[in-house]
Amino acid sequence: MTRPASYQPILASGRWFSQLPPAFAEALVAMAQVRHLQAGEVLFLRGDAPCGLYAVVRGAISISGTGGKADEARAALLIRLEPPHWFGEISVFDNSARTHDAHATEASTLIHVPHEKLQAWLQQHPEHWHALALLLTDKLRAAFVAMEDLALLPAPQRLARRLVMMAEGYGQWTAQGRSRRVIGISQEQLSLMLAISRQTTNQILKDLESRHLVRVQRGEVEILDLAALRAACQ
Repeated sequence: MTRPASYQPILASGRWFSQLPPAFAEALVAMAQVRHLQAGEVLFLRGDAPCGLYAVVRGAISISGTGGKADEARAALLIRLEPPHWFGEISVFDNSARTHDAHATEASTLIHVPHEKLQAWLQQHPEHWHALALLLTDKLRAAFVAMEDLALLPAPQRLARRLVMMAEGYGQWTAQGRSRRVIGISQEQLSLMLAISRQTTNQILKDLESRHLVRVQRGEVEILDLAALRAACQ
């Protein structure tokens, strides 16, 4: 049975975990358990009770939601989380129900710090709430950027910027200049993430391909020129 400590190098590659006070980092690993999910398996759903804090160490987790009347409901894919992302901190703070759905996009492995254990530890060590708050504020900044992009940028720039953000791990890695060449995401998922049609997504990707910035294959987008793709965001 794999122990959470064996994933420490992956966790340490993340900016938030690597900057934690050693006592908090050690406590998270000590309290944690390893969770394995199959592709499509539910981790939690909107309205579920708080269940703790998670880190992705293999695979990917999609955070999504639906809205509208039952017969006209629309889905939105908010973000795809890959190693070494931590998530689930909102319910840690307010002890309220989950705000969105979380599914395994592919076979995934998670580090899970149970809610009750984490709450009990933080009550005994309240000075570490600040470190946890930094995880929350980092997500809030990213959410404001996404809202601004949605309000101000046309679809081609929004799509290019999202690909750059995903390639750079949403700024979560410790290594400067690190990037991912191949992004495992389908055109359908991209369209849900950016609130644009599947047809528009396809047209934008074909344009980026014609400029030799990306190569689109089934279920993935390969970044051919990250610097030029970043320039296309402007």
